Amino acid sequence: MAARPTWQGHLKLSLVTCPVAMYTATASSSHVSFHLINPETNNRIRMVPTDPDAGPVERSDLVKGYEVSKDEYVLFDDADFDKVKLESTRTISIDQFVDETEIDRLYWDDPFYVVPEKGVGAEAFAVIREAMKKAGKIAIGCLVLRGRERQLALEVHGKGLVAYSLRPHDEVRDADDFFDDIPAVKADKDMVDIAARIISQKDAAFDPTQFKDRYDEALREMIKAKQKGQGVVEAPEPDDTNVIDLMEALRASLKGSADGAKKAPAKKAATKASTTAKKATTKKPASKKKAA
Repeated sequence: MAARPTWQGHLKLSLVTCPVAMYTATASSSHVSFHLINPETNNRIRMVPTDPDAGPVERSDLVKGYEVSKDEYVLFDDADFDKVKLESTRTISIDQFVDETEIDRLYWDDPFYVVPEKGVGAEAFAVIREAMKKAGKIAIGCLVLRGRERQLALEVHGKGLVAYSLRPHDEVRDADDFFDDIPAVKADKDMVDIAARIISQKDAAFDPTQFKDRYDEALREMIKAKQKGQGVVEAPEPDDTNVIDLMEALRASLKGSADGAKKAPAKKAATKASTTAKKATTKKPASKKKAA
């Protein structure tokens, strides 16, 4: 397995324990990312840790501090953090089982793949996995991950398990604080029926392969254009829509869904010459040698 584990320890169900490893189930490394560049030199800017009194310092010499009052800190180094040893530091202990529908989706967070370590742990892992599958419920446990103890929801996924970190209750905002101001409007029954028919016409199977970040793709196209010194194509602004007759809009939408919406002719995208063609690439200018 090429990926490095995010966490290694043990999975425990009562007296049954097995060594496992957790791997981050998602990746974002393919997204377009940028660096800060000085446009005068095309040099990448380096962030140097700086003490206001002592000047630049080595990052390896720094420790963490908790502010107890203005400009007063309690200091911690790596050895201090190693002394905080909870069972959940090295063990995911399954404490209870719940129905999936009992967990509000607001609490679901990052997913991780949980796999058994090679060797004798494979059999114990299979026992726990099959017991969870037979129970048909979501297992709840906890572990220390990235400096925090996190609640986990574990479910069977194929031959392995998927663990989702759960957000703490105090991190989830109360929906009433946002929804209470929504005006009480009685929706017209005929309009609701038409909207429901539009929904049924758009019914489809879930296909995540169709999910694409079009903004990311547009950035990549712009990068290619700048590399070639070409003008940058700008996307046209969408027309503002002021729906005056909601019923007519719904009927038109229903008809469009039924007939297959006719694709509107694409507006000719405006182009402008890139004023930074000479800076399109990050090639550094040749350094000038000082005259003897």
